[in-house]
Amino acid sequence: MIRRVLEAVPNFSEGRDLRLVAALADAMRRPGVEVLDWSADPDHHRSVITLIGDPEAVEAAVMDAAAVAVEAIDLRRHQGVHPRIGALDVLPFVPLAGMRMDDAVAAAHRVGSRIARELRVPVYWYGAASKPPGRRLAALRRGGFEGLVERTGTERQPDLLPDRWEHAGLHPSAGATCVGARELLLAWNVYVHGVELEDARHIAEAIRETGGGFRGLRALAFRLPRRDAVQISMNLEDLRATTPMAVYRRIEELARERGGTAGETEVIGMMPDELVLSAAVERMRLMEAEEKRLLSRRLARHLTGGGAGTETI
Repeated sequence: MIRRVLEAVPNFSEGRDLRLVAALADAMRRPGVEVLDWSADPDHHRSVITLIGDPEAVEAAVMDAAAVAVEAIDLRRHQGVHPRIGALDVLPFVPLAGMRMDDAVAAAHRVGSRIARELRVPVYWYGAASKPPGRRLAALRRGGFEGLVERTGTERQPDLLPDRWEHAGLHPSAGATCVGARELLLAWNVYVHGVELEDARHIAEAIRETGGGFRGLRALAFRLPRRDAVQISMNLEDLRATTPMAVYRRIEELARERGGTAGETEVIGMMPDELVLSAAVERMRLMEAEEKRLLSRRLARHLTGGGAGTETI
């Protein structure tokens, strides 16, 4: 029997109260679910939790955590550098073993509909779950919760009406939630030293896809006041088309042109194989670095029944 594994990566608008972040993670611990990772950032005022497991168990776990977030997080008192529109701000589902993208979309629609109906929080579909597929988060989160309150439902912005809306208006304290389905991505931050925020914004604009940069790359620049640091915050959505090392090298070049340097790299959530593989190829001149030799990929194929036979010697 093929084991089916679904991943969810909920992003919550809480990064300072670690007891609440722990409560959100604990709400998702149940039979059939494994919480793989969690992180909380006080400057972004945001936490990201990664869980995998049986699809039905993952859906139930996320609903339990969503209820905790709606009860505990009040966006009217929330301030952080990262754009957000909801207590449970973003909820992507990712198909892993034994699952297709259509399955992840169905999970997103089931959970999003429950969030709207049971928690009275409006829901926007994004990624593969939107109609048509491919809606991006940037347009929804521009201006944050406050901006969305002003724009939602106006004659100038009718496209900002939620996709699932069980009552009039956004939730007064929990806002709205973006629920989607997507492939694996790399969420990561690169710290840049010796440059001002405006320079970092120019770097982010130059490297992201919409600015003519790397395919599948979304990038923003932030100053982190609690750490007195400047950061390029990125999502790399197409790991086959763009290597993380190519992006990092370009950030190094652009920072150097502005009298600064690229520094530490911080990965949010789990590390995709391509991150380590591309770095090994670049720095170590790794030979025969083919995807078929990645143990994690071959194991996934084996679990889903797609690994029958052996490689020819």
